Amino acid sequence: MAKKTPAASMRIVIAGGGGFAALLVQELSTSSHGILVLSRAPHPEFEAHYDCQVAIVDYDDLEKLQFLLQGADLVISTISGVEQLNLIDAARRVRVRTFVPSEFEGALGHRPAPSNDPFDNDSSTALDQLRRWSSSKQHPMKYTVFSCGVFYERFAPGGLQRYNMGATCRLPNQGDYLINVGLGTAELPETDAQGRPVQISLTSAFDVARFVAAATELGLDNWPHEFRMRGARASPQRIQQLCSEVRQTEFNVTSRPYSEILQWLDYYQQNNNEASWFAMQHLLQTANGRYNFGDANLNQLVNVEPIGFRDWLRQNWGGPQ
Repeated sequence: MAKKTPAASMRIVIAGGGGFAALLVQELSTSSHGILVLSRAPHPEFEAHYDCQVAIVDYDDLEKLQFLLQGADLVISTISGVEQLNLIDAARRVRVRTFVPSEFEGALGHRPAPSNDPFDNDSSTALDQLRRWSSSKQHPMKYTVFSCGVFYERFAPGGLQRYNMGATCRLPNQGDYLINVGLGTAELPETDAQGRPVQISLTSAFDVARFVAAATELGLDNWPHEFRMRGARASPQRIQQLCSEVRQTEFNVTSRPYSEILQWLDYYQQNNNEASWFAMQHLLQTANGRYNFGDANLNQLVNVEPIGFRDWLRQNWGGPQ
């Protein structure tokens, strides 16, 4: 990767008005870059607290999207599905330089094939489009994915919904993913399909926003197709142990062998129990290494010191709940 040079001021568009978009606005608005937020609903609090503008959009209105994206250097998406596909189409039509899709958790190389991915939500289609436009001979549009493993906030009091996140990945509530820290319960995958230990990369959503903001100072021309960052890496069992230590209580732990996870998935599918099927899918995806990666290349390039998981737990669960 090229040596870091001072980045020129850019026009950055953030699509979405949810919790993670708010964190991005908070971090990026302190830079010299111009920030425009696209949202389906008004967000006067953004303009009141941060140096940014907010535009109300209908993601089905391609002409309006193109008008708003004119002159944008970087588009960061926190939306998904058809809305994101329309955003990508509008961005490439007005020659946006770089597009960041809404892919902020599992690393690209560890995802299942789209036909077997219960959490795809048109993600694979979006990535296929971006690969196509990035290799276009005329006016290519670059793209970069920011992968962080899983957000620490999956284990927060109140869960991801406390931060206005988690609905699209079916994880809004406290305890939806592996461990309910407040109740002292856990359901964990024992191993992967080959009997090997499972590892998870994790990062606070607040630090992910800091990493993204810091990456803009590297210059878009220096961005690869994937930046990977993390604040911690541990097995599900170690994560549960840390939760138990911080809460100073023993947890009621259910350990699922890989074969048993598959059996429960079959059972829930046969009985049309969609909620339980998706919950068990989170165990399967974790066991399959979806949220694990080795080299965290962005950690090495920017001056961001992410909070460790134990310290994060103490901040969020150390006192009386």
